[in-house]
Amino acid sequence: MDRIETMRAFVAVAREHSFTAAGRRLGLSTKLVSKYVQQLEGTLRTQLFNRTTRNVSLTDVGAAYLERCRPILEQIDELDSLVRERQGALAGPVRLTAPTGFGSTRLTEALIPFLRRHPEVELDMKLTDNRVALVEEGIDLAIRIGALRDSTLIARKLADMPLVLCASPDYLERNGRPATPQALATHACLVDNNQRERNVWRFNDASGEHVVRLNGAVQTNSPGALARMAAGGLGIALAPLYAIEDALANDHLEKVLPDFTAATFGLYALYPPNRHLTRRLRALIDHLAGEFSTRWTV
Repeated sequence: MDRIETMRAFVAVAREHSFTAAGRRLGLSTKLVSKYVQQLEGTLRTQLFNRTTRNVSLTDVGAAYLERCRPILEQIDELDSLVRERQGALAGPVRLTAPTGFGSTRLTEALIPFLRRHPEVELDMKLTDNRVALVEEGIDLAIRIGALRDSTLIARKLADMPLVLCASPDYLERNGRPATPQALATHACLVDNNQRERNVWRFNDASGEHVVRLNGAVQTNSPGALARMAAGGLGIALAPLYAIEDALANDHLEKVLPDFTAATFGLYALYPPNRHLTRRLRALIDHLAGEFSTRWTV
């Protein structure tokens, strides 16, 4: 039995905490994944996993083996890709994570031309609104919007992402159009709880900064849901432009307080500092920067 394949099975089970999920990731049966791991444990003469009916977890030896096993497999994958790339084509796996709403819309639209030009690049895209530990999950690249929290990761800014205050024309007809930021205190405000200051909105104009404290009855961690609720007339939302630009274009939403500006988020590509930035990853980051650098303006 191929030693490399048994190591791949082991790493997949460690990442997924499940033989079944590891099999799905590798395109193998659960039985074969289990057989590979048992073969590896037999070769090493040690137990790598604690197994129960509900959970699979690494033993101490298994955790130490995983730490050394991952870079070996990454180097092997990189050698295979290097041979193909030396023949002129970008090739090999790219494991990418991004927020669900942005990843399923604007990011996917930007990735399509890249993948068409480079059909030998194997994209594995994990969309989630939870923060993913890149090294532990074997992720090459993360796309994130907002203030950066992972100081250990290397970041490249791809674009500015304006935040726009908006509401449906129906809501504004029923409740009036606020003339100042302070007037928002009397309106139903829809809150994005991804933001560090959940119940505080900040605006600027020529006179300086205006801070508004909210009593938002509706909160969500999804900018897409925020946009749809605002378009449905539930209140005023402060949302990233990518999530509302279509609704603004078709008049389902309109800008509120257009003479005041809110904060601007950053759109970033992040990767681990110890991860070799392959030619395909550099090309992908450059492509995304080109796609997004002039994409959003208020």
